Amino acid sequence: MNSATVRNLLVRGMLAGLAAGVLALVVAYLLGEPTVDSAIGFEEAHAPAHGHEVELVSRSLQSTAGLATGVLVYGISFGGIAALAYCFALGRVGRFSARATALLLSGTALLAVYVVPFMKYPANPPSVGDPDTIGKRTTLYFLMMVLSVLLAVGATILGKRLAPSLGTWYATVAAVAAFAVLIGLAYEFLPVINEVPGDFPATLLWRFRLSALAIQATLWGGFGLVFGELAERMLNPRPAVVPSGRRSVPAAN
Repeated sequence: MNSATVRNLLVRGMLAGLAAGVLALVVAYLLGEPTVDSAIGFEEAHAPAHGHEVELVSRSLQSTAGLATGVLVYGISFGGIAALAYCFALGRVGRFSARATALLLSGTALLAVYVVPFMKYPANPPSVGDPDTIGKRTTLYFLMMVLSVLLAVGATILGKRLAPSLGTWYATVAAVAAFAVLIGLAYEFLPVINEVPGDFPATLLWRFRLSALAIQATLWGGFGLVFGELAERMLNPRPAVVPSGRRSVPAAN
């Protein structure tokens, strides 16, 4: 791709990320915020009394303007990064259309960047987790995410190498199996973290984690659909339709 095409796709990726961020914001506000409020209520009910503490940022501001700013900025940023990855992947992962490549990329990224690390170290609401281990938990989560992304890239390369000898179907099965085995080994050998209080409501924890997964699925799925449409229209523009009964007039020399 030339620089102009990459630049145009980058802009469209950021716009698609913004649109996907708006969708994810709605899901976060409707599904995520009620569970966060419930978790905060649990934390306050079990916290020792230290008198009245002044909030630097009110909860209402966090759940509205703060939430919107964080989600939309994240959407724009990840949309730009995903668009650059799309520029590299287009035509290299198979003979897919521009729209199908965008959906394939967003689905694979959702799996590698979020779902696989989530299955090992799922998201926790407020009041869950020891403050003294936050650095360790963050490091392990990002390590799992990096391993997942690298293994996904390796599986893609393996599938491409095996395709000429095994065929596309069996090469894909072999690559997915190799990815699953190596991820399973990572799950086995990386430390287990379980800091959920014994009296924390299991239903609330389940709802919080489902809402976190729904937010990410909306973000990545929305991006794939919107960016795929924008990329398809840019890379494969439809020819102009000439109205019936009207003939094109050749230009004068």
